[in-house]
Amino acid sequence: MDLNELYTELILEHSQSGHNKRHLKDANCTERGHNPSCGDDITLELVCSEDGTIKDASFTGIGCAISQASTSMMIDLIKGKSKEEAETLADIFLSMIKKEITDDEELEVLEDAIVFKNISNMPARVKCAVLSWHTLKEAIKKGA
Repeated sequence: MDLNELYTELILEHSQSGHNKRHLKDANCTERGHNPSCGDDITLELVCSEDGTIKDASFTGIGCAISQASTSMMIDLIKGKSKEEAETLADIFLSMIKKEITDDEELEVLEDAIVFKNISNMPARVKCAVLSWHTLKEAIKKGA
């Protein structure tokens, strides 16, 4: 299996998995992310403890395989992290997309989300991949 096949498989696996796609009844932070140009529309739900730890996270909504997979991968990464750590991961992801960070060692912290490293080669798909990450940053900014 070549690298592109592996990447495609990871994206399909995450986009079809429902393990992070659900409503959290005890969420204390909710933020909507919407991309009107393609119709991706997600609602990110977080359960943050008083010490700033993201105890749980999930999302609901619709979108293409790339936006759904990127959101699921992001949630896997941020659960159990502090809001500051989650924001740092979002910054790293967004810097990777902009090709500001290209060193694979620096990007290892993104785990599966590193599969989006070359998404900038498909400009129409960039907004799909970054939607949830921008939504997370907005949630944190508003005081998640």
